[in-house]
Amino acid sequence: MLRTHTCGELRLSDQGRKVTLSGWVQRSRDLGGMTFVDLRDRYGITQLVFNMETNAELCERARKLGREFVIQAEGTVEERSNKNPNMPTGDVEIIVDRFVILNESKLPPFTIEDETDGGEELRMKYRYLDLRRNPVRKNLELRHRMSIETRKYLDSVNFIEIETPYLIKSTPEGARDFVVPSRMNQGQFYALPQSPQTFKQLLMVAGYDRYYQIVKCFRDEDLRADRQPEFTQIDCEMAFVTQDDVLNTFEGLAKHLFKVIKGLEVEDFPRISYDDAMKYYGSDKPDIRFGMKFVELNDLIKGSGFKVFEDAELVAGINAEGCGEYSRKQLDALTDFVKKPQVGAKGLVYVKYNPDGSFKSSVDKFFDQDALKKWADAFNAKPGDLMLILAGDIIATRTALNVLRIEMGNRLGLRDPNVYKPLWVVDFPLLEWDEETRRFYAMHHPFTSPKTEDIPLLDTDPGKVRANAYDMVINGVEIGGGSIRIHNRELQKKMFSVLGFSDEEAQDQFGFLMNAFEYGAPPHGGIAYGFDRWTAVFGGQESIRDFIAFPKNNAGRDVMIDSPSRISEEQLKELGIRLVDKRGNKDQ
Repeated sequence: MLRTHTCGELRLSDQGRKVTLSGWVQRSRDLGGMTFVDLRDRYGITQLVFNMETNAELCERARKLGREFVIQAEGTVEERSNKNPNMPTGDVEIIVDRFVILNESKLPPFTIEDETDGGEELRMKYRYLDLRRNPVRKNLELRHRMSIETRKYLDSVNFIEIETPYLIKSTPEGARDFVVPSRMNQGQFYALPQSPQTFKQLLMVAGYDRYYQIVKCFRDEDLRADRQPEFTQIDCEMAFVTQDDVLNTFEGLAKHLFKVIKGLEVEDFPRISYDDAMKYYGSDKPDIRFGMKFVELNDLIKGSGFKVFEDAELVAGINAEGCGEYSRKQLDALTDFVKKPQVGAKGLVYVKYNPDGSFKSSVDKFFDQDALKKWADAFNAKPGDLMLILAGDIIATRTALNVLRIEMGNRLGLRDPNVYKPLWVVDFPLLEWDEETRRFYAMHHPFTSPKTEDIPLLDTDPGKVRANAYDMVINGVEIGGGSIRIHNRELQKKMFSVLGFSDEEAQDQFGFLMNAFEYGAPPHGGIAYGFDRWTAVFGGQESIRDFIAFPKNNAGRDVMIDSPSRISEEQLKELGIRLVDKRGNKDQ
């Protein structure tokens, strides 16, 4: 071994001990007669001391050490005279009597400190350097602990980890597949799995009644802070269960992780229906760390003569407690905010509830004090509050009001990342209608079971069918989702028909699954968690990139290894692939 100890473990109890450390030079300080070098490894930092009086030659050599040089140092542990209480090793230092340069380093393109001067793209290009920084290391250690504890919990309740294939069949539903050409079957392609969905259902048919896998999945979709083209799921399935069984089991997993990772005891998760989530929060992943539930005013504004309200499908708003003193400038800024294209509202109505019990609004011309008092009662508002109201189409208004609610939550400091409020959203619609293609799509996936009492509606009014589906949400982030599955061939065939599949298409794409249902498929259901997302939420951040060792950028590129990239003509020839340009000409 090139070290007897790590750079994070020595303490005063080790005083007088001869030790050998190896690591990277974090920084050095030349004070004339003394040179101090901070040596870093994954475990921490230890100060090395070189004394010109006792060993001038060694001190001169130490002065030439650059940042990120890799060295091995031998010496004696001594108590520091100027202790550093911010470091676990801050009470000690090493009086060095020998060191070896194991490897020199070029000057890094950015400072490898907790607060770096490197932009995101630069840090991703040199990700192996960025990974040396403490914040990124701590994120990956958090991810490691969560994976270990997930496995511990699932093993304790009799789940078995089983690997499923990465080279599978492409399917037309869901996001776009990444496809892989087959050399041995030219003209045919594998797809990388968007999830192991059908395989875990087949494992239930096979009798492995509790399966899980921490697994890579792939989706060729547009990227954002909480999406990557390759991501990791905690993928789970159970047989002989109802929806309550699944929710209770995986609420148990969440509580376990809250306790062992965050040191928190959380209460039982509330459950709200999809319809209520949309009605009161305008989102199927509501952040319930704060109030401001939507209040609908349609019944209170009839006959007012205010055309904006009279013509609207929905008039609804939120109550911002304690904001009644907002200035005209602040209210104009909020109005400009909701008019942004990404929010989409046409305007904002406000009502101030003054401390003296009177009201001041932007619609005083149309509504008197008595009318505004009725609004305030509906909002449960009190003097000093501010009511903010939007109007328009139902979906657009709820969507915009959700954005406004989140914005007010941020402005008022109500979205503390150290506070966690998980919940279940249940009773999703089974299907959603797409106007452009004039057909229904599965809101989750085609294998989700409808509510038993809603099955007849598949023939008469498919849009009203509710699903046995559920999402776990933490602080406004969808952490995971799942459903009770269809396990009957005829019902699965009916579902494919509603989705516009012909019998031949259904058989070609999913015949293997429907055939399996004829051999004693048990009732089953499951869930898949976005592991990267969950780790980021526990780490108090929105972006998942720093919780992945080697992420892609917004364009789906790995700028460190310059991927994706072209492959050689010889490789293309072996695969039976010829590149063409947009005009159909061979791409040279």
